[in-house]
Amino acid sequence: MSSADDAEVLIVGGGVAGSALAITLARAGHQVTIIEKSLKHIDRVRGEWIAPWGVAETERLGLYELLVGSGGHHLDRHIPYSEEVAPEVAAAEAIDLRAFSPSLKPPLCLRHPVMCDLLNEEALRAGALLLRGVTDVKLQVGVRPEVHYRHLGALHSLRPRIVVGADGRNSIVRNQAGIGLHRDPTHHLMTGMLVDNIEGWPEGLETIGTEKDVHFLVFPQSASRARLYICYGSEQKDRFAGDGAQKRFLDAFRLASVPGSDHLANGVAAGPCNSYGNEDTWTDTPLAPGVILIGDCAGHNDPILGQGLSIAYRDVRIVRDLMLDNQQWTPAIFEPYAKERRERLRRLRFAASLLAVISAEFGPEARARRLRIREKWRHDPTTASAQITAFIGPEVFPPEVFTEQYANSLLYG
Repeated sequence: MSSADDAEVLIVGGGVAGSALAITLARAGHQVTIIEKSLKHIDRVRGEWIAPWGVAETERLGLYELLVGSGGHHLDRHIPYSEEVAPEVAAAEAIDLRAFSPSLKPPLCLRHPVMCDLLNEEALRAGALLLRGVTDVKLQVGVRPEVHYRHLGALHSLRPRIVVGADGRNSIVRNQAGIGLHRDPTHHLMTGMLVDNIEGWPEGLETIGTEKDVHFLVFPQSASRARLYICYGSEQKDRFAGDGAQKRFLDAFRLASVPGSDHLANGVAAGPCNSYGNEDTWTDTPLAPGVILIGDCAGHNDPILGQGLSIAYRDVRIVRDLMLDNQQWTPAIFEPYAKERRERLRRLRFAASLLAVISAEFGPEARARRLRIREKWRHDPTTASAQITAFIGPEVFPPEVFTEQYANSLLYG
């Protein structure tokens, strides 16, 4: 077994969260090594819409200009098209995302593989070491943790001051550190695909709504490209599987409630058509001796709310600040992060589960419920607080918004 020079910080996972943290710590003068299993970042059909509150986190981290300068695309309008209202009524309720909040920029869209590559390159420029194609990672937790791994056919051993788990939903670090993961039941399924040649669809317009048996989401990334998603009942697990899946997916965007949706349906697939279950996962505490978890590794929000990237960037910002403000990186100094993240994910879990009932349940009863709720939102915008959370952040509204009493009042009151 060969022995490499010890790094101060070993980050397992070279995706968005791991690379962003590596950049900020390396810029501050810390010795950082990232180990990553993949040789190339691929399209995983998620994580390409950054909410306004997440965009603010990229600014605090000094990463915003990097993302915008390399293709990051701001959206400027949100129209809530949906079957329960006429298209002209929905258009009249358009939200100017540039003026949604005076302190926040509009949502930002960028392909996930592109974002990962950008952050990898910036981490290298900042002085971090990035190793790709790493396998056989073995972790021993402790005051001075130890990590063994295989790279380029050789075994290596590191004893960093801290190990950061940023290796995604099926985290090796989380499992080997003995940190438990809770999981909600899957409420519905979701399929996404990148689509090119959508000229004619307004490049700054996002829309989210429901028609018949699908909940649809449209996030343009340029004048000719958009990321499209569809949520549908979990009993239809083979709806977008097998031969012809991409065509069936595009045909689902021939929506009577959405003017111009043919521009989307007539587009060309530019990536895989992947399906997955929608549910939340979370950890009671993302900590172990010598280990801290960030990003999906520490638990993820139901993708129906689109909060994954924003969660990751806030994780990075809080952990970075704690590491730079403290000389000793003991579990105790990360307790504020664990506490804040626990409540943040609880609130987002509530908001996502509420949105799933409103938008990803189908049939006459669900349609009547959406129409009733829409009228409530129109006459009293405060009743949309849980949904607005997805844009302005989970910490803005008071705790009583994220309670069963609030949900029951909105759904059944």
